[in-house]
Amino acid sequence: QVQLVESGGGLVQAGGSLRLSCAASGRTFGTAAMGWFRQAPGKSREFVAVITGSGVNTYYADSVKGRFTISRDNAKNTVYLQMNSLKPEDTALYYCAGHRSGSVYYQLSYDYWGQGTQVTVSS
Repeated sequence: QVQLVESGGGLVQAGGSLRLSCAASGRTFGTAAMGWFRQAPGKSREFVAVITGSGVNTYYADSVKGRFTISRDNAKNTVYLQMNSLKPEDTALYYCAGHRSGSVYYQLSYDYWGQGTQVTVSS
């Protein structure tokens, strides 16, 4: 049984920063790419960032490129999302997910999901 638990969300003013964490258990963590997705109210869930199992390669949505940084610590089975220069449009429920197969940009390629952590950015 794989479990993913996100933390670190909260309320922050525009321009501020937050660091999300995703703790994984029950799987060979170091071999799986891990992604972050988000879902804003009334919108579909969208890709934010992904990091390969080794941590060498990272990919970002255009909307967060240059502001967000994904990283991982395989010794701690944890993935992070550092979010800087936050904007009100970043307000969403943020999920981490474990990649199974297929394109890393599509949520259907992921087979394990956390419950999400809320990020709210005030203007």
